[in-house]
Amino acid sequence: QVQPVEAGGGLVQAGSSLRLSCAASGRTFSDYAMGWFRQAPGKERELVAAISRSGSRTRYGDSVKGRFTISRDNAKNTVYLEMNSLLPEDTALYYCALGRAMSPLGLRVSPNEYDYWGQGTQVTVSS
Repeated sequence: QVQPVEAGGGLVQAGSSLRLSCAASGRTFSDYAMGWFRQAPGKERELVAAISRSGSRTRYGDSVKGRFTISRDNAKNTVYLEMNSLLPEDTALYYCALGRAMSPLGLRVSPNEYDYWGQGTQVTVSS
C-alpha cells in the first residue's frame, strides 16, 4: 500500500509562485509514475502534470505549460510541482497520484490510470 500526502498549498496573489510536494509512504515509490491533477468547483478533474518513473519524461496540461514544472526525487519518495506566474484560474484542489508503470519511461495521463490518490491541497490565487 502506498499513501501519498500533499503539502504546500495556500493563498497567494496572481503572479506569485508556489511549490507543492507529495511524499509517498512505501518502499516501491520508484515503481510508480506520478501525476498532479486539480479540480475546481463544478469542473472535472484535470491533468496538471505527469512524470515517468525515471523522471526523464514529463507531460503538462495545456493551461500550465511553460509555467509549471514537475520533478521527482526517488531517494526521498517525493514528487514536486513548481508553480510560477500563478493565475486566478489556477485556483483548485490539487491532488497527487501514483500509477504503477512497467516501463521507467511510462507516463499516466488519465485519472483512471492512477492507483493511489492523496487527499489534496488547496491552492487559491487572488487577482
